Amino acid sequence: EEEAKRVTSQIKILIRPMYSNPPIHGARLVTEVLKDPALKEQWLVELKGMAARINGMRQALVDELAAAGSTRDWSHVTSQIGMFCYTGLSKEQVTTLREEHSIYMTLDGRVSVAGLTPANIKKVAGGIHAVTK
Repeated sequence: EEEAKRVTSQIKILIRPMYSNPPIHGARLVTEVLKDPALKEQWLVELKGMAARINGMRQALVDELAAAGSTRDWSHVTSQIGMFCYTGLSKEQVTTLREEHSIYMTLDGRVSVAGLTPANIKKVAGGIHAVTK
């Protein structure tokens, strides 16, 4: 047991720099993209495309919730920005969603909007509606 503690301590010493000092290649890639006008323009187009897709999935979720019969106000879903969204679901509702519908999000009700697709949006909306009736 004492030897295991010593080995664990040494392993922690070895791995700490890997987490505390991320590799430089990501920063170098960003520099290359931003200093080249053509690459920067391509990146901006792709970035706008991703943002539009996420915003579209936010709207699709709200639309599908209404189609499922929800009468709740889901405007907070479309008023938020970013890749994640707070749904307003309780821990209990999230747990039911996970156990009964195999839909996963953090226990505070935060869902990955980037993970929503046209293929899964009806299932997600249906599950959310089922736990919020």
